[in-house]
Amino acid sequence: MLKSKFLLAALVLAGALGGCAQAPLSSSSQDTVDTGTMTGEAGDPRNRARIHTELGSAYFEHGNIGVALEELHTAIKADPNYASAYSVLGLVHMDLRENDAAQKNFERALALAPNDPDINNNYGWFLCRTGREDQSIAYFFAALKNPLYKTPARSYVNAGLCSLKKNDGRDSVDYFERALRSDPDNLLALLNLASIEYKHGQLEKARSLIERFNRLVEPTAESLWLALRIQRKLGDRGAENLLAAQLRQRFSGSPEYQDLLKGRFE
Repeated sequence: MLKSKFLLAALVLAGALGGCAQAPLSSSSQDTVDTGTMTGEAGDPRNRARIHTELGSAYFEHGNIGVALEELHTAIKADPNYASAYSVLGLVHMDLRENDAAQKNFERALALAPNDPDINNNYGWFLCRTGREDQSIAYFFAALKNPLYKTPARSYVNAGLCSLKKNDGRDSVDYFERALRSDPDNLLALLNLASIEYKHGQLEKARSLIERFNRLVEPTAESLWLALRIQRKLGDRGAENLLAAQLRQRFSGSPEYQDLLKGRFE
Protein backbone atom coordinates (compact mmCIF):
# COMPACT_ATOMS: atom_id res chain seq x y z
CA MET A 1 0.00 0.00 0.00
CA LEU A 2 2.73 2.47 0.98
CA LYS A 3 4.82 2.08 -2.17
CA SER A 4 1.82 2.71 -4.45
CA LYS A 5 0.98 5.84 -2.48
CA PHE A 6 4.49 7.17 -3.11
CA LEU A 7 4.14 6.60 -6.84
CA LEU A 8 0.69 8.21 -6.94
CA ALA A 9 1.97 11.21 -5.02
CA ALA A 10 4.84 11.55 -7.43
CA LEU A 11 2.62 11.49 -10.49
CA VAL A 12 0.15 13.99 -9.02
CA LEU A 13 2.94 16.34 -8.02
CA ALA A 14 4.60 15.96 -11.35
CA GLY A 15 1.44 16.94 -13.13
CA ALA A 16 0.92 19.93 -10.87
CA LEU A 17 4.49 21.13 -10.60
CA GLY A 18 6.51 19.63 -13.39
CA GLY A 19 4.61 21.25 -16.24
CA CYS A 20 3.97 18.04 -18.18
CA ALA A 21 0.71 16.33 -18.95
CA GLN A 22 1.24 12.77 -17.88
CA ALA A 23 4.79 11.62 -17.42
CA PRO A 24 6.88 14.69 -16.65
CA LEU A 25 9.57 12.50 -15.18
CA SER A 26 10.02 11.28 -18.76
CA SER A 27 11.74 13.80 -20.98
CA SER A 28 10.18 15.60 -23.86
CA SER A 29 12.04 16.72 -26.94
CA GLN A 30 12.42 20.27 -25.74
CA ASP A 31 15.31 19.30 -23.46
CA THR A 32 16.84 16.56 -25.55
CA VAL A 33 20.63 16.66 -25.64
CA ASP A 34 21.94 17.99 -28.93
CA THR A 35 23.52 15.10 -30.77
CA GLY A 36 24.88 17.31 -33.51
CA THR A 37 22.29 16.32 -36.12
CA MET A 38 20.22 19.53 -36.15
CA THR A 39 21.48 21.77 -38.91
CA GLY A 40 20.20 24.06 -41.60
CA GLU A 41 17.45 26.61 -42.03
CA ALA A 42 13.78 26.20 -41.18
CA GLY A 43 13.22 24.47 -44.51
CA ASP A 44 15.78 21.78 -43.75
CA PRO A 45 14.01 18.41 -43.13
CA ARG A 46 15.79 17.82 -39.82
CA ASN A 47 14.99 21.28 -38.58
CA ARG A 48 11.32 20.93 -39.60
CA ALA A 49 11.21 17.62 -37.75
CA ARG A 50 12.68 19.24 -34.66
CA ILE A 51 10.20 22.13 -34.75
CA HIS A 52 7.17 19.87 -35.16
CA THR A 53 8.46 17.54 -32.44
CA GLU A 54 8.76 20.45 -30.02
CA LEU A 55 5.25 21.57 -30.95
CA GLY A 56 3.96 18.04 -30.48
CA SER A 57 5.64 17.83 -27.10
CA ALA A 58 4.14 21.15 -26.00
CA TYR A 59 0.63 20.13 -27.08
CA PHE A 60 1.07 16.79 -25.29
CA GLU A 61 2.17 18.49 -22.08
CA HIS A 62 -0.96 20.67 -22.20
CA GLY A 63 -3.26 17.69 -22.78
CA ASN A 64 -4.06 18.31 -26.44
CA ILE A 65 -3.34 14.77 -27.56
CA GLY A 66 -4.92 14.96 -31.02
CA VAL A 67 -2.87 17.94 -32.14
CA ALA A 68 0.23 16.45 -30.53
CA LEU A 69 -0.16 13.32 -32.66
CA GLU A 70 -0.61 15.41 -35.80
CA GLU A 71 2.55 17.40 -35.09
CA LEU A 72 4.61 14.31 -34.33
CA HIS A 73 3.48 12.52 -37.47
CA THR A 74 4.33 15.67 -39.44
CA ALA A 75 7.79 15.60 -37.85
CA ILE A 76 8.35 12.00 -38.88
CA LYS A 77 7.10 12.71 -42.38
CA ALA A 78 9.63 15.57 -42.64
CA ASP A 79 12.48 13.37 -41.40
CA PRO A 80 11.77 9.66 -40.85
CA ASN A 81 15.10 9.32 -39.03
CA TYR A 82 14.54 11.95 -36.34
CA ALA A 83 14.76 9.86 -33.17
CA SER A 84 13.24 12.38 -30.74
CA ALA A 85 9.95 12.42 -32.63
CA TYR A 86 9.55 8.68 -32.09
CA SER A 87 10.45 9.04 -28.42
CA VAL A 88 7.78 11.68 -27.76
CA LEU A 89 5.31 9.69 -29.86
CA GLY A 90 6.06 6.75 -27.58
CA LEU A 91 5.16 8.89 -24.56
CA VAL A 92 1.87 9.91 -26.17
CA HIS A 93 0.90 6.32 -26.92
CA MET A 94 1.92 5.35 -23.39
CA ASP A 95 -0.40 8.04 -22.08
CA LEU A 96 -3.18 6.59 -24.24
CA ARG A 97 -2.37 3.09 -22.91
CA GLU A 98 -1.59 1.98 -26.45
CA ASN A 99 1.39 0.00 -25.27
CA ASP A 100 2.14 -1.87 -28.48
CA ALA A 101 2.39 1.40 -30.40
CA ALA A 102 4.45 2.96 -27.62
CA GLN A 103 6.85 0.01 -27.62
CA LYS A 104 7.28 0.20 -31.38
CA ASN A 105 8.07 3.92 -31.31
CA PHE A 106 10.51 3.66 -28.43
CA GLU A 107 12.32 0.81 -30.17
CA ARG A 108 12.56 2.89 -33.33
CA ALA A 109 13.91 5.86 -31.37
CA LEU A 110 16.55 3.71 -29.66
CA ALA A 111 17.57 2.11 -32.95
CA LEU A 112 18.21 5.58 -34.38
CA ALA A 113 19.88 7.07 -31.29
CA PRO A 114 20.89 4.32 -28.84
CA ASN A 115 22.96 6.66 -26.67
CA ASP A 116 20.46 9.51 -26.39
CA PRO A 117 19.87 9.98 -22.64
CA ASP A 118 16.35 11.37 -22.93
CA ILE A 119 15.23 8.48 -25.12
CA ASN A 120 16.74 5.95 -22.72
CA ASN A 121 15.04 7.69 -19.81
CA ASN A 122 11.67 7.76 -21.58
CA TYR A 123 11.84 4.10 -22.50
CA GLY A 124 12.85 3.23 -18.96
CA TRP A 125 9.78 5.06 -17.66
CA PHE A 126 7.59 3.18 -20.13
CA LEU A 127 9.02 -0.13 -18.92
CA CYS A 128 8.35 0.90 -15.32
CA ARG A 129 4.79 1.89 -16.15
CA THR A 130 4.14 -1.46 -17.82
CA GLY A 131 5.33 -3.73 -15.04
CA ARG A 132 8.93 -4.21 -16.14
CA GLU A 133 10.61 -2.39 -13.29
CA ASP A 134 13.76 -4.52 -13.27
CA GLN A 135 14.40 -3.82 -16.94
CA SER A 136 13.70 -0.12 -16.55
CA ILE A 137 16.64 0.56 -14.22
CA ALA A 138 19.18 -0.36 -16.91
CA TYR A 139 17.77 2.32 -19.23
CA PHE A 140 17.85 5.00 -16.54
CA PHE A 141 21.51 4.22 -15.97
CA ALA A 142 22.17 4.20 -19.70
CA ALA A 143 20.83 7.77 -19.69
CA LEU A 144 23.03 8.67 -16.75
CA LYS A 145 26.17 7.42 -18.48
CA ASN A 146 25.90 10.20 -21.06
CA PRO A 147 28.03 13.15 -19.85
CA LEU A 148 25.85 15.58 -21.82
CA TYR A 149 22.63 14.60 -20.02
CA LYS A 150 21.09 17.81 -18.73
CA THR A 151 18.66 16.35 -16.17
CA PRO A 152 20.26 13.39 -14.36
CA ALA A 153 18.05 13.91 -11.30
CA ARG A 154 15.09 12.91 -13.46
CA SER A 155 16.48 9.45 -14.13
CA TYR A 156 17.53 8.97 -10.51
CA VAL A 157 14.00 9.87 -9.38
CA ASN A 158 12.50 7.53 -11.96
CA ALA A 159 14.78 4.75 -10.76
CA GLY A 160 13.68 5.47 -7.20
CA LEU A 161 10.01 5.35 -8.09
CA CYS A 162 10.42 2.10 -9.99
CA SER A 163 12.33 0.59 -7.07
CA LEU A 164 9.48 1.55 -4.77
CA LYS A 165 7.05 -0.03 -7.18
CA LYS A 166 8.90 -3.35 -6.86
CA ASN A 167 9.18 -2.81 -3.08
CA ASP A 168 12.94 -2.25 -2.99
CA GLY A 169 13.18 0.48 -0.37
CA ARG A 170 16.94 0.26 0.05
CA ASP A 171 17.69 1.00 -3.59
CA SER A 172 15.02 3.70 -3.74
CA VAL A 173 16.67 5.60 -0.87
CA ASP A 174 19.98 5.50 -2.72
CA TYR A 175 18.42 6.74 -5.96
CA PHE A 176 16.49 9.58 -4.29
CA GLU A 177 19.61 10.66 -2.40
CA ARG A 178 21.57 10.70 -5.67
CA ALA A 179 18.80 12.78 -7.23
CA LEU A 180 19.10 15.32 -4.42
CA ARG A 181 22.88 15.48 -4.80
CA SER A 182 22.30 16.36 -8.44
CA ASP A 183 19.33 18.66 -7.80
CA PRO A 184 18.90 19.60 -4.10
CA ASP A 185 15.47 21.09 -4.77
CA ASN A 186 13.97 18.13 -6.62
CA LEU A 187 10.44 17.98 -5.26
CA LEU A 188 9.70 14.35 -6.03
CA ALA A 189 12.92 13.17 -4.42
CA LEU A 190 12.27 15.28 -1.32
CA LEU A 191 8.70 14.06 -0.86
CA ASN A 192 9.37 10.39 -1.49
CA LEU A 193 12.56 10.26 0.56
CA ALA A 194 10.80 12.01 3.45
CA SER A 195 8.05 9.40 3.30
CA ILE A 196 10.55 6.54 3.33
CA GLU A 197 12.55 8.00 6.21
CA TYR A 198 9.33 8.49 8.19
CA LYS A 199 8.40 4.87 7.61
CA HIS A 200 11.87 3.78 8.77
CA GLY A 201 11.70 5.90 11.91
CA GLN A 202 14.32 8.44 10.79
CA LEU A 203 12.16 11.28 12.02
CA GLU A 204 14.64 14.16 12.13
CA LYS A 205 15.79 13.45 8.60
CA ALA A 206 12.19 13.07 7.44
CA ARG A 207 11.27 16.40 9.06
CA SER A 208 14.17 18.20 7.40
CA LEU A 209 13.22 16.83 3.98
CA ILE A 210 9.50 17.60 4.19
CA GLU A 211 10.12 21.07 5.62
CA ARG A 212 12.39 21.77 2.67
CA PHE A 213 9.68 20.55 0.30
CA ASN A 214 7.05 22.77 1.94
CA ARG A 215 9.34 25.81 1.72
CA LEU A 216 10.05 25.30 -1.97
CA VAL A 217 6.48 24.90 -3.15
CA GLU A 218 2.92 25.47 -1.99
CA PRO A 219 2.30 22.55 0.36
CA THR A 220 0.00 19.78 -0.79
CA ALA A 221 -2.45 17.85 1.36
CA GLU A 222 -0.06 14.94 1.38
CA SER A 223 3.00 16.98 2.31
CA LEU A 224 1.16 18.69 5.18
CA TRP A 225 -0.19 15.35 6.41
CA LEU A 226 3.25 13.78 6.32
CA ALA A 227 4.76 16.77 8.15
CA LEU A 228 1.99 16.60 10.76
CA ARG A 229 2.56 12.91 11.45
CA ILE A 230 6.31 13.44 11.73
CA GLN A 231 5.83 16.24 14.27
CA ARG A 232 3.32 14.09 16.16
CA LYS A 233 5.84 11.27 16.51
CA LEU A 234 8.52 13.75 17.56
CA GLY A 235 6.17 15.06 20.25
CA ASP A 236 6.01 18.65 18.97
CA ARG A 237 2.33 19.35 19.65
CA GLY A 238 2.59 23.05 18.74
CA ALA A 239 3.91 22.27 15.24
CA GLU A 240 1.39 19.45 14.89
CA ASN A 241 -1.50 21.80 15.70
CA LEU A 242 -0.28 24.42 13.24
CA LEU A 243 -0.09 21.81 10.48
CA ALA A 244 -3.55 20.51 11.37
CA ALA A 245 -4.92 24.04 11.03
CA GLN A 246 -3.30 24.41 7.61
CA LEU A 247 -4.69 21.08 6.50
CA ARG A 248 -8.18 22.12 7.63
CA GLN A 249 -7.99 25.55 5.99
CA ARG A 250 -6.54 24.42 2.67
CA PHE A 251 -7.69 20.85 2.17
CA SER A 252 -10.79 20.23 4.28
CA GLY A 253 -12.20 17.91 1.62
CA SER A 254 -9.07 15.79 1.28
CA PRO A 255 -8.67 12.16 2.37
CA GLU A 256 -5.77 13.32 4.54
CA TYR A 257 -8.01 15.68 6.50
CA GLN A 258 -10.59 12.94 6.92
CA ASP A 259 -7.84 10.70 8.33
CA LEU A 260 -6.96 13.48 10.76
CA LEU A 261 -10.55 13.80 11.93
CA LYS A 262 -10.77 10.05 12.49
CA GLY A 263 -7.39 9.83 14.18
CA ARG A 264 -5.94 7.53 11.54
CA PHE A 265 -2.32 8.56 11.67
CA GLU A 266 -0.82 5.40 10.13
